[in-house]
Amino acid sequence: MNIYLKKFGTTLVSRQSGKEALAAFRPQLTTVKKDEKLLIDFDGVITFTPSWADEFLTPLFAEYGDRVVLQNTNNPSVRATLELLEKIKNKEDLF
Repeated sequence: MNIYLKKFGTTLVSRQSGKEALAAFRPQLTTVKKDEKLLIDFDGVITFTPSWADEFLTPLFAEYGDRVVLQNTNNPSVRATLELLEKIKNKEDLF
């Protein structure tokens, strides 16, 4: 399953916004098959904050683990946020 984050906007900020985005997307997750990967695509995302990421990505990683694959993470804002969350969660290569 592909998840294009730009459908939630190009500026992904605030804990509340991330929580709402996941809640809006969660019904689509019921169609994910047991062996299917979740491809999360950051193409088009300009700003990506740790609070939004924590509310949206952390639950997906908790539920789907290594089936979550991040794509197009070269944006400096995306990279910095992912690295910060790895540090906060005390796990290397979490994202």
